[in-house]
Amino acid sequence: MGMRDEIQAEMAEAFDDPDGLADAVKPVAGIRKVVGEYDPSTGTAPEVTTTYGGRGVFGSYLAREIDGSLIQTTDEKLLILQNELFVTVDGAPTAMIAEPKIGDIVGGKRALNVSQDPVGATWTVQLRV
Repeated sequence: MGMRDEIQAEMAEAFDDPDGLADAVKPVAGIRKVVGEYDPSTGTAPEVTTTYGGRGVFGSYLAREIDGSLIQTTDEKLLILQNELFVTVDGAPTAMIAEPKIGDIVGGKRALNVSQDPVGATWTVQLRV
C-alpha cells in the first residue's frame, strides 16, 4: 500500500469515526457546465452539464489567510477525498472519479481555487457565494 492509499484509508476512517470527523462530514455535490461541440446542423454548441458527488468537510479560513481580496471572510474551504468524488449520472455514482475545477458550482457556491495535496489524496476547494 502506497502513501496515497494509506492517507486515503486513514482519512476515510476519520470521516466515518463518530469520535473523529463524522459529525463534520457533509455530502458534496458539484456541477460543471461547459460548451459542447459545435453542431453545424443546428448552428449551435449545446451546453454539457457534468455532475459529481462525494463527501467532504467544509471549513473556514484562518484569520491570517484572509486578505480581503483573494480570500474573503465569507469564503469556505472544502476538503474532499479524491477517491470518493465520483461523476454522477441520474443521481447514481459511476466508476469515473471526478476532478473539481475552477468555476464549478459546489454546494451552491462557485469554486475559485482547486488544489491537491502532494500525494494526490485530497482536493482542497475554495468556495465563494
